Amino acid sequence: MPINDVESAVDALLQAENRREERGRVTTEWPGLDAGTAYEVQRTLIEAKIAAGEEIVGFKLGLTSKAKQEQMNVDAPLSGWLTDAHQCCNGEPVKVANYIHPRIEPEIAFILGRELKGPNCTRDDVKEATSHITAAFEIIDSRYRDFNFALPDVIADNASSAGFILGKTHIKVGEFDLINEPVELLVDGEVQATATGAAVLGDPAQAVVDAVNEIATRGQSLPAGTIVLTGALTDAVFLNPGSKYTARFKSLGEITVNCL
Repeated sequence: MPINDVESAVDALLQAENRREERGRVTTEWPGLDAGTAYEVQRTLIEAKIAAGEEIVGFKLGLTSKAKQEQMNVDAPLSGWLTDAHQCCNGEPVKVANYIHPRIEPEIAFILGRELKGPNCTRDDVKEATSHITAAFEIIDSRYRDFNFALPDVIADNASSAGFILGKTHIKVGEFDLINEPVELLVDGEVQATATGAAVLGDPAQAVVDAVNEIATRGQSLPAGTIVLTGALTDAVFLNPGSKYTARFKSLGEITVNCL
């Protein structure tokens, strides 16, 4: 994909995000776009955000269930980057009008105490590099019409990243049962979905392993201090003004989002 086309795709995606207007797939305009080139679009998009004053603070994973990976014909999670502009505070209201068609999903976040890099990263490496684990909500907001996209589209769109909220409870690796940690997703006090940590590739640490080894093929690693969102534990639900969203974990506590 010529550099001019990469820049045009980035401009189109940033314009949709900034104007809060959905658009058609970039693969419709650039049908030769594949996953590898889409990550180049993503990299250029993040560089544009940094140039505008944003700072990378985290890393997010998607396609962290075997069923979704098989559906998309991939064998590793897709990934994107989180900036400080994405972070919301636990308990503070979220304005739905700041997004296009936002959804929210409960996740488990790893906070790294040291650098994590591939290509031979293991679960032990992930656990040793992790300072602590906390609950998280991620807000996803595809820039594409009706959340309709192919794999290269969502990669180019920074994996639909839009916002995230971290819990206040911090637990060290090994101090709770990560794989069997239960969570309930509630909307206005009603349980909408339940899951455990095993929903993320059987073990959220394994999702991090797969992603770290995948980004190593592009010369990337995760520095100390990185917030790693390990992937959705349940299906995402749409955010609606006036509604209250709660992720209730057994050990990791609760996160609440009130929407305006």
